[in-house]
Amino acid sequence: MYNVTMTLIIIVSILIIIATLMQPQKQQDALNALSGGAVFSGQSKKRGFEALMERITGVLLVIFFVLAIILATLSSK
Repeated sequence: MYNVTMTLIIIVSILIIIATLMQPQKQQDALNALSGGAVFSGQSKKRGFEALMERITGVLLVIFFVLAIILATLSSK
C-alpha cells in the first residue's frame, strides 16, 4: 500500500507541474503591481482554457494533499 501511494503521489506531483506550466502567464498583472497600477483593474471572470486549467490544478493539489496525509499515516505505522 505504501508503494502504491508513493507512486501515485509522484505521478500527481508531475501532473501538478505540467498543469502549472500550461497556465497562461499573467505578465500584465505583475506589471500593474510593480508600477502601482490599480489592483482590480482588468480583472474579469476567467473563462475557457484558463478556468479549466485553474480547476485542474486545484483538484490535483487536493489529491496531492490527501495522498500526502495518507502517506504520512502509512509511514508512521
